[in-house]
Amino acid sequence: MVGALDTVIGVVPVVSAFLSATDRWQSLKVRLGFGRMNYQLDPGLYAVGAPDAKAQALVTANYKLSFDSLRPHLAGRDLWLLVLDTNGVNVWCAAGKGAFGTDELVTRLRSSGLEQLLAHRQLILPQLAGPGIAAHLLPKLTGFSVRYGPILAVDLPVYLDAHCQATAAMRLKKFPFSERALLSPLELLLALKGSLPFFILLVLLFGFAPGNGYQQNVIAHALAGLFPYGAGVLAGTVLTPLLLPYLPGRAFAVKGAVAGLVVAVGLLFFSLPQHWLQNSGGLLLIVVLSSYWGMKFTGASTYTSLSGVKKEMRYAVPLQIAGGLVGLGCWLAACFF
Repeated sequence: MVGALDTVIGVVPVVSAFLSATDRWQSLKVRLGFGRMNYQLDPGLYAVGAPDAKAQALVTANYKLSFDSLRPHLAGRDLWLLVLDTNGVNVWCAAGKGAFGTDELVTRLRSSGLEQLLAHRQLILPQLAGPGIAAHLLPKLTGFSVRYGPILAVDLPVYLDAHCQATAAMRLKKFPFSERALLSPLELLLALKGSLPFFILLVLLFGFAPGNGYQQNVIAHALAGLFPYGAGVLAGTVLTPLLLPYLPGRAFAVKGAVAGLVVAVGLLFFSLPQHWLQNSGGLLLIVVLSSYWGMKFTGASTYTSLSGVKKEMRYAVPLQIAGGLVGLGCWLAACFF
């Protein structure tokens, strides 16, 4: 916040169009998974610059990472920003879940008093909000019409300068290597957070294997198990997203399994000599882990659908469970028998 604007409906907060060092640091932490579920701002009406009754009104989500992605591209402009309550979820996901929806837009529009500040009746929404908005109903419900802006905030200056005319390129969402690489660290941290306790529990269980003492067994099996566990998680959360367009198959579970298989075969030439049963179980676990975490990337990709994900999970999850049990069984058998 850099000030306040006195209007007929009261004081409207004015936000900066520039990101501070604190903003950037907080954004980095969120991208690494720290405080991600609570990174939001209060919904309502905000201003950039000194907008008047003729200024354009943009609509966005109250996920602060989305809000901060928008602000730097509004520098030097006078605009109204209507922030919807999406429970701290980004525009596209919130639209798919209904949080960035028609009801919330109507409610927020009326409660904010924005209609009293505008001489026109037009709102500019992100294109990715489309799945949640029944644009044809808004004129009847509110008197406002909707225009869909470009997919990316970086294209907003050109879009606004062209009198809200979008080019074909502005309507196309790509998913380049740089964006997939940006998502990989969070996927990796979430995987470690979710699976590391289970891995530690197994290692402690392996301490009871016959032969050496408990402490020696724990150390030995921890080192041996670190290879398949680490390789499977890395293959699914890092290698699969980076190579996503080039891995065979449409299903992400298949793509992850292929990435895991490549890593498993590569480890055959570098792994420490183990019992053949333990090696077999370890290699199978790499494939299964990579398949599972690769499938989880559907929630971060740009070209999956809810129905397609559900269809994939119906056959992939049982196979992953079966493969994991067989791989774990081979590992246990080699350690205890």
